[in-house]
Amino acid sequence: MTDATQSGPMLAADGTPLKKSLARSLRRRKLRALALIAPLLLFVMLSFVIPIVSMLMRSVENGIVAETLPLTVVELQNWDAEGGELPDEALYAAFIKDMIVAVEAKTHTRLGTRLNYEQTGMSSMFRKSGRNIKRLDPEADAPFKEKLIEIHDGWGDVETWRTIKTHAVPITNGYFLNAVDMRRTPEGAQAQPEDKQILIKLFGRTLMMSLIITGACILLAYPVSYLLATLPMRVSNLLMILVLLPFWTSLLVRTSAWKVMLQQQGVINETLVWLGLVADDARLVIINNQFGTIIAMTHILLPFMILPMYSVMQTIPPSYTRAAKSMGATNWTTFWRIYFPQSIPGIGAGSILVFILAIGYYITPEIVGGTKGVFISNRIAYHISSSLNWGLAAALGTILLAVVLLLYWCYDKIVGIDNVKLG
Repeated sequence: MTDATQSGPMLAADGTPLKKSLARSLRRRKLRALALIAPLLLFVMLSFVIPIVSMLMRSVENGIVAETLPLTVVELQNWDAEGGELPDEALYAAFIKDMIVAVEAKTHTRLGTRLNYEQTGMSSMFRKSGRNIKRLDPEADAPFKEKLIEIHDGWGDVETWRTIKTHAVPITNGYFLNAVDMRRTPEGAQAQPEDKQILIKLFGRTLMMSLIITGACILLAYPVSYLLATLPMRVSNLLMILVLLPFWTSLLVRTSAWKVMLQQQGVINETLVWLGLVADDARLVIINNQFGTIIAMTHILLPFMILPMYSVMQTIPPSYTRAAKSMGATNWTTFWRIYFPQSIPGIGAGSILVFILAIGYYITPEIVGGTKGVFISNRIAYHISSSLNWGLAAALGTILLAVVLLLYWCYDKIVGIDNVKLG
């Protein structure tokens, strides 16, 4: 009887098998935990994941040509773009029918704006042609080829139709090609003219200046963090208030203050002239260039480097350095062999934080950078708010995101993200 009882499954207090009861209890705990974090997950999805996915989709979608000119796109498939001859009458007739519908729906201007990104003048050509095309009768006014060329001589240019055919695909790599100073053509990807090759240069400038800003923050933040970590708590807390003080001031105000200080008639130049260090007719040019951007952004991002360093240094036991000195080590040897290696995780955490913030900054470079100190983020903001080329802006943002992730992966492989600590 005892052996039979012991060979059976163990039961819980309610008579159910213990294994099943434990699994049910664990499942309930997981569901309660999921319910607690559900609002955060929803917030992350709405504010982070969905916008990124939307950006990725916008960087390749290109349905406006086929949606606005469906009949024309079909006829373009039968036209030899390499032959150098204009399309036949059937394509012009299909284009007139599509344009009459597009003008009534007021979508022809959007199409012209889209194609103007690829060939200058297309926007005005679509807008001006629409006023006259809507007066044509698709049944009574044929043939249309000569009439359309009379409306605007651009319709008699082979390059116009080549551009429409090239960018009539629903999914395109054209935005990404434009983002790396190339363009989509019937012959394939080709380099942009030299006067339009600027984006690769901006990417390089952004990476270089972000690294310089990160390095400057490390050099300035390390002694401050060391001082905060070694001073008595009463004094350290007072100094920490001074470190956090910039967070209580608007970013725009701080950046504008640097613009006042750095200009040729600003505080810095006036002080140098008053001290006799700089001649009045040889004032320093430290605004509207890369130097001004580096100075302003280093000041703005410095607290983000100090805080991780300070939190790590605060956990380093002072007994380690005292033990090293008791064994005959000099102050220099104690610092480099004992203290500095233990502070590296704080440097890594601060560097990642500052670099990622710097590479995406656009307000400060826009105000103090001029034309030589702007970042690729300023170009993205321009295409979103001014040129309205959202596809190119999305492609630039996607490339910037990929570069950050690649650098993060390289950092993880070289240093190890597990070695990064915030305290």
